[in-house]
Amino acid sequence: MKRNFMQNLQKHRFLFEELVKRDFKKKYKRSVLGMGWSVLNPLLMLLVLWVVFSNLFGGRMPHFTTYLFCGNLMFGYFSEATREGMSVLRTNAAIFSKIDIPKSLFLIAKNVQVLINFTITLIVFFAFCAIDHIDFTWRMLLLVYPIITMTVFNFGMGYILSAAYVFYRDMQYLWTVALQLMMYGSAIFYPISIVPEKYRMLYVCNPVYEHIAYFREITIGGTVPSLKHHAILFGFAVVSLLIGLWVYRRNDKEFLYYV
Repeated sequence: MKRNFMQNLQKHRFLFEELVKRDFKKKYKRSVLGMGWSVLNPLLMLLVLWVVFSNLFGGRMPHFTTYLFCGNLMFGYFSEATREGMSVLRTNAAIFSKIDIPKSLFLIAKNVQVLINFTITLIVFFAFCAIDHIDFTWRMLLLVYPIITMTVFNFGMGYILSAAYVFYRDMQYLWTVALQLMMYGSAIFYPISIVPEKYRMLYVCNPVYEHIAYFREITIGGTVPSLKHHAILFGFAVVSLLIGLWVYRRNDKEFLYYV
């Protein structure tokens, strides 16, 4: 499967590169600030969260700004990747209905474009960590791990959502509600300690929260997450990707009849 994927990617390399460029340019078309929104948008959201919740939790939590940024950073990456990825089949139907190319190529290109935006925001995040007097140690290198697992998880969710959206147009509205629920259930702006013990297990079932917690443990806690935490992130990524690939393969022939 990996060999076939790399062969297809190499075979359609030019198209893939053009898709990434197109998606990146399209995102900032007719925008005055252009790529500046990749930085400004998360900063504005961070400012809103800080103004609203700093009086509630800021006094009792060290490095509260970094705490917020960790949550906003990872949830924003997941949210954008899944929302943008959901519509790739419908928006590119005119291409793959006429040319025999792997449909997953469009999803991969979209996720690469979102990953570029995330990388830009990540640089700003490290700048905020420096301002907040966060210690930069070798442990920071471990942040590559949750970024990789989140990227794989986003691919899997993109496969599932884009396939579902072809058959059910209501999926875009349902996913908007689901994202809201996941945001409030990811402890982005509040400490997990305020949640009753009997409900905390629900957070373990939230892949976004687990990725945010990993980021916070490294940056704010200055400790290496447990092997169990690593295994949880790996499990979410692999299960999501396998289910997504299965959904795509099962419905590959049906997509042309519904887009």
